Amino acid sequence: MLTTEVLDAVGGLASYLKSYAAKLPPIVHLSTPSAGLKPSFEAVDSYETIVSRVRSQSSGTPYKALNESLVSSLEAFEIGNLIGAVQPLLSALDHLERMQRDKEIEMGRMDEKRLHEYRAGLHKVLPGNKPELDGPGQRI
Repeated sequence: MLTTEVLDAVGGLASYLKSYAAKLPPIVHLSTPSAGLKPSFEAVDSYETIVSRVRSQSSGTPYKALNESLVSSLEAFEIGNLIGAVQPLLSALDHLERMQRDKEIEMGRMDEKRLHEYRAGLHKVLPGNKPELDGPGQRI
């Protein structure tokens, strides 16, 4: 397994989270979604396929350490917990950066750029990233 393949997987997972977040009303981002706002069965199945693929291919590689974060993200996504699904992916990206810094893996310039783009995209689906809702005069 290569860093590029891991980043492909994280990018795929991030795209499912962005799609799910786009379907939620803004207020739901701040609380646990109701049962009616869970991701579709197909989205969960696809998310699980990506996580399973990484788990099976990362055996015996330094990337195996990411499996716990990916499974945590999957479990949160299954129940519709957006924040709980995003945080483990951000942790996985942090772990990849540490692995690169510690010279456990090699990451090219393009992979570094993708890692930063995925981090920025994941941060955008977290609450508090809507400047139009900040400050005086905000509507509730």
